[in-house]
Amino acid sequence: MSTTLDRPRADARQAAPRTLKRQKPRKTVTDWVILVVAIVIGVAIAFPFLLILLNSFKSPADYNSGGPLQLPTSFYTDGIVNFWNRVNFPEKLWNSFFISGMVAILSVVLSVLNAYALGIGRVKARTWIIVLFLLANMLPQEALLYPLYFMFKQVGLYDNVWAVIIIFTVIQSAFGTYLLSSVYGTFPKEVLEAASLDGAGRWRILWRVVVPISRPTLSVLLIFFFIWTWNEFLIPLTFLVSNDNQTVPVAISVLQGDRLMDVTTTSASALLGLIPTLIFFLIFQRTLTRGITAGAVK
Repeated sequence: MSTTLDRPRADARQAAPRTLKRQKPRKTVTDWVILVVAIVIGVAIAFPFLLILLNSFKSPADYNSGGPLQLPTSFYTDGIVNFWNRVNFPEKLWNSFFISGMVAILSVVLSVLNAYALGIGRVKARTWIIVLFLLANMLPQEALLYPLYFMFKQVGLYDNVWAVIIIFTVIQSAFGTYLLSSVYGTFPKEVLEAASLDGAGRWRILWRVVVPISRPTLSVLLIFFFIWTWNEFLIPLTFLVSNDNQTVPVAISVLQGDRLMDVTTTSASALLGLIPTLIFFLIFQRTLTRGITAGAVK
């Protein structure tokens, strides 16, 4: 008799998990509208890149006959080869990589030191200092050209890559200091007090406690500083007049003004200038996503 009574209970236990399964929520009209809008925005963002890619491998004859939207009749690579040889692209690529990499690293280090003093060290009048950093970051580059030009002329750093590195390190670190100061201002005091009780000094607390915890935010700053510096045009154009010191964006613009170029070669130069930053972004995409979703300090 016990076996017959236990069978309904066992069947009920096996059927219970089936009824507890969550059903997927049905998409509403709002969800579909948001999806369509996101697809339209994505296509609009990707369209210029696709147009550059299409015209980079198109001959001038195909462009003149069919326009920018027609598919090429043959795979044309002379535009890329011509631009590569005319501007010595590997040299310009190294200049951009060196300047952007140095600016990204130095800016993050300087931002951490400044924010540690302002956010955790609680310097007097810290609010006004942070406001000054914000105002300095909001100044247009055109207003800085003449004083910086005169200053670097006097110290002998004009037409030197280190002049651009110094300028952008200061500019980027102003934004980094403003951002990290607000982050470090909310840093858990219990963690700092525990490290201090263990005998750690200020420098050890900074490099062993603060920096590891805020590593996601620092990674995001490093990536953005690199990309922002890579795409800069006005200051490198002003301070790097020699052909050996020019960056990729400057080389593209100078080449267009120096010689009459066809559209396909111009598209090829834009494609070559875009590929390094795209590769850099794809490599560090996971780091960027983790840094944004992780927040400032947990």
